Order: sequence, then structure tokens, then C-alpha cells
Amino acid sequence: MTEASSASHQRLHIPIPLRWGDLDAYNHVNNTSMLKLLEEARVRAFWLPAAGETAPSTAVLASGTHTGVLTLIARQEIEYLAPVPYQRHPLDIQLWFGKLGGSSIDVCYDVCSPIATADPTVGQTVYARATSTVVKVDASTGRPLRLSSVERAAWEPFTGDPIVFAHRG
Repeated sequence: MTEASSASHQRLHIPIPLRWGDLDAYNHVNNTSMLKLLEEARVRAFWLPAAGETAPSTAVLASGTHTGVLTLIARQEIEYLAPVPYQRHPLDIQLWFGKLGGSSIDVCYDVCSPIATADPTVGQTVYARATSTVVKVDASTGRPLRLSSVERAAWEPFTGDPIVFAHRG
């Protein structure tokens, strides 16, 4: 997991390996598997690590029924740009925040070809772009919880422009 800057903001780079079972009959990553890949990247990027694990500086969120805090998906949108073929090197899932709200965050993603296989003259292939709206909720009441000052401080360096999806006619 690395942190890198783009022209306008920092991005997290979370390597996520594919599993053979992520592919469908057309020999590319199935749309439901894409949601699981995004979820895995989100958990690795934002949830506190267990003892002995390494994590990026953004991994500050305690979530789960045992913590009293839930993170719930309120909305997701994915725009597929190219089929994702099976490959042994992990995908480079780039994340940033399109918005930090009072109790919610808009997590933006570019799902890219592996860094290890990128042609320096061409760059990486962007297979998909996505946004997930995640709401922080009190596990016992179901009411939204405000983002903490620790969460905001960790996440603000990674805020940038939200994804503008292609026009739907």
C-alpha cells in the first residue's frame, strides 16, 4: 500500500489480487466481483489494522458491532471502461475522497492495471471508475455518527475532485 500524489491531490494505491473465481464465463472480472474488490480496497485503506499488520496513514476507522460503529454503503456507482482480464499481479486500486461530509464520505476509485506490468510509455489501463458513499452509523441506534477529528485529519490530504461519470442518455 502506498500513497502518491496526482496533479491535484494524493491518492492511495491499494494492491488487490484477483482470484480465478472473480472471472465470469466471458473470461473477465464479473461485475459483482468488482464490488468485492472495491470493498477489500476500502477495508484495507480505512479500517484500523490488527496487531502486527501494516496499513496506510488513512487506516483510522474502528468499525464493527464490537466497536459500536458501523460503516454502511448508501450508494455505489461503477463505470466500466475496459474488461479486467485475469492476471497474477495485483490490481492497483487508487482511492481518494470526493467528499467528506458530516457523517458520510464519498470514496472514489480508479481500478487500474498492475503497476508491475505498466508500460512506462503508455501508463496503466483504467478498467473502471467508481464512487461509494459510506455512512458512519451508531450500531445500537442506527443513527448517523459524525466523522471524528482523527478521521478528518487522516483523510483530508486525500480529498480531490469527485468522479464525473459519463452522461447517461
